[in-house]
Amino acid sequence: MINDSFSALRGYTLSRSATEPRADVGSDPASAAARALGSFAETLSAQEATAMQAMTGGADPHALVEALAQTELAVEAAVTLRNKVVEAYQEILRMPV
Repeated sequence: MINDSFSALRGYTLSRSATEPRADVGSDPASAAARALGSFAETLSAQEATAMQAMTGGADPHALVEALAQTELAVEAAVTLRNKVVEAYQEILRMPV
């Protein structure tokens, strides 16, 4: 029980730092997109490692559920971003020349 409490606290601490604003974020859209893509890939690989550990018996089921929830959130954010980019592109195409 104590181990689960500590892992929950660690997970909360890690997710808390991911949602805080960063001062190093510039106004360059290309670097922002590269950072977002890198963060997305890191999230997926970390959660995949947790899922593999859970399947082999190395992680508890709660860690697997948390990994699946974080992965789902990351994928939904990526899809939402993609939809916004496509919508903006279509709006640009509708502009009269």
